[in-house]
Amino acid sequence: MSVLVNKDTRVITQGITGATGLFHAQGARDYGTQMVGGVTPGKGGTVIDGFPVFNTVEDAVKETGANASVIYVPPIGSADAIMEAVDAGIELVICITEGVPVLDMVKVKKYMEGKNCRLIGPNCPGVITPGECKIGIMPGYIHKPGPVGVVSRSGTLTYEAVWQLTTRDIGQTTCVGIGGDPVNGTSHLEVLQMFEND
Repeated sequence: MSVLVNKDTRVITQGITGATGLFHAQGARDYGTQMVGGVTPGKGGTVIDGFPVFNTVEDAVKETGANASVIYVPPIGSADAIMEAVDAGIELVICITEGVPVLDMVKVKKYMEGKNCRLIGPNCPGVITPGECKIGIMPGYIHKPGPVGVVSRSGTLTYEAVWQLTTRDIGQTTCVGIGGDPVNGTSHLEVLQMFEND
């Protein structure tokens, strides 16, 4: 079993034409994740390394059926990117960006109340269900499918916990890096409840 993501998750990258966004979209695709496109305003209609690029998240969702988005945009634009994804009907938004202003995140949290969308991050490594779907910046090779769920605020400590498990032949269901910022989308407790219900 798994939480949040699996082999059927269809992912777009907001900020795909930037070096970081493209690099990690390629890595996720190589891992086997269904990376179905990306969004960069003003670059719609182009293709970058096989990824179709759209001007808006709404366009991307209509054309690709995406149900998840990963955000690699500068901090000043991250709140708008999150809210755009929410408005487009994306069910899972993972914001990797570090340095998002705290007041921006307060507005985002208020905006998301009552919406059918889960936010992971910002300032997080992402989410991975080993062998099925990797969304974010974590190294895929350290993970192994299995029965243990992992949740952490710290990216590198997440990797260390996973590596300690994997080297002892203990696999993971899903690993969730919730991010270390003061205001984030999902708490430790919420992820633990997901694992409990899985």
